[in-house]
Amino acid sequence: MDIEDVLKKVEEEVDYAEVRYEKTLINNLVMKNGNIDAVNVEKDKGISIRVLYDGGIGFVSTNDPKDINDLIKRAVKMAKNNKSKLGLSEEKTYKDRWEVKQKKKIEETDLEWKIEYLQDLDRKIMETNVNIPARIFELDDKLIEKEYVNSDGTKISAYHPKIGFFYFVTVVGKTVEQGYKQFGYSGGYEAFEFWDLENIAVEEVKGLNRVANEGKEAPKGKMDLLCGPEVTGIAVHESCGHPTEADRIMGRESSQAGESFIKEAMIGEMIGSEYVNIAEDPTIEHSYGYYKYDEEGVKARIKYLYKEGKINEFLHSRETAYKMGIQSNGAARASSYDREPIPRMANTFFVPGDYTLDELIEDIKFGIYMKSFTEWNIDDKRYNQRYIGRESYIIENGEIKDPVKRPVLEITTPGFYKAVDAAGKDLEFTAGTCGKSDPMQGLDVWMGGPSIRLRNVIFR
Repeated sequence: MDIEDVLKKVEEEVDYAEVRYEKTLINNLVMKNGNIDAVNVEKDKGISIRVLYDGGIGFVSTNDPKDINDLIKRAVKMAKNNKSKLGLSEEKTYKDRWEVKQKKKIEETDLEWKIEYLQDLDRKIMETNVNIPARIFELDDKLIEKEYVNSDGTKISAYHPKIGFFYFVTVVGKTVEQGYKQFGYSGGYEAFEFWDLENIAVEEVKGLNRVANEGKEAPKGKMDLLCGPEVTGIAVHESCGHPTEADRIMGRESSQAGESFIKEAMIGEMIGSEYVNIAEDPTIEHSYGYYKYDEEGVKARIKYLYKEGKINEFLHSRETAYKMGIQSNGAARASSYDREPIPRMANTFFVPGDYTLDELIEDIKFGIYMKSFTEWNIDDKRYNQRYIGRESYIIENGEIKDPVKRPVLEITTPGFYKAVDAAGKDLEFTAGTCGKSDPMQGLDVWMGGPSIRLRNVIFR
C-alpha cells in the first residue's frame, strides 16, 4: 500500500492530512513451573488517516485496503462536522528512515531456543533451594514496521524490533511472599545478556525468602526512607510523568485516565527540593520506549519535567502544543495504527546524583530501605500516593539490619519530592506497560532512577 497516494487523495479536500501505516508481528510464549503453557502468534497491519478542516479533526482507521476510498470520505466528513476549532502546532519537517539494530535477530531465533533458555532460567531459580511453588514467565518479541507521511512534507519510516519479558514468583516460608518484574528492550535477543536475567531473578527469590522467613513487623511513624531504583521509577512515572501530560492538564482525559493536580500556569513552581530532577527521554538507545520520531513526525528529544525542584515542562502532542501556543516536544504516541496519538511517556527517570549507595545509607540514623514495591496506589489527579514495600529492610545507625514486611508509605506528591535530599549514582530502569485513554492504549515504557533518600516521612 502506497500511503503517499492515499495522502494525495485526501489532502486535496482538507487543510491538513497525515497517513500512518503499521505492520506488527508478535510472538508470545508463556511458561508455568517449567512447562509450556501457551504459544501464540499475532499479526496485524492497517492504516489510519487524520485530517484537519477549519478547526475540526477527523481520525479513522482500517485493516482492509479495500476500504481506503470510503475511509477518506469518512475522515473528511468527520472533520467537517467537528466544530471543536482545534489545531496543530507548526513543526519542522523531516524525511528519514530509522531502524533499531539487532545482534541476535528476532527473525532468526527459533522457538526451541527460547523454550530452552526459559527452562534453564527456571532451573537456576529452583537451585536456590527456596520453596517456590509457583513460577510464571511470559516472553514476547515484536517486529514493528511503520510508515508516516503528512501534508507538511514529512515522510518517516521505521523498523523496530522489541523484546519483553515478565516473571511472577511465589515464595513460601513462614509466610507467603510474591514478586514480579518486567523487562523491555529495543533490539534482538541480546536483550537477555543486557538484562542479566539469571542474577536478578535469583536475587529476587533470595530476597523474598529472607522476608518470608526473617521479616519483622515494619515500624510506623516518622523516619527516613531510602528508595531503591524500582521504587524511584514507579514514583516518578506516576507522580511526575502522568501529571505533566498536557492532555490531562487540559482536562481531556478527565473521564478516562484521569486529571492532573498541575495547571498550565504552574510552570516554574516548586514541587520538590533542589535535588529533584526528572527527565523523559525517548532517545535512549535500546530502551523499551525508544523512538526517533513520534507518531506525528516530530523529532524526539529529552525533556526535563521537574528541574531543580520546579515544574519545568509538559509532555505535548501537536494538538496540545497548539493550544498552549508552543511547539510540540515529540511526546505523541499511539499503541497501534488504529489509535490516535496523544501525549505519553516513553522513558521517565529521576536523574542520578553523585552518591554511592553506602553513602546514602551511612547518613541514616533510623529509617527504612524500600528496595522494591509490592503495591502502589495514586489518585486520578496524581497527588495522593501510597507505596508498600516488597523487599525492605530497617536501616539503623548507617547499617542495613533486619528485613521488614510491607512498610506502608502514604504521602502527597509535593511531600514526596520535598523530602528528597540526595540521589545516588545507581541508575536502573524497569519496564512497564503504561495504560491510558479510551479505547485503552497500552504502551511500552521504561521507568527508573537511582536510589534516592527522603528525610522524615511518615509510615502508616
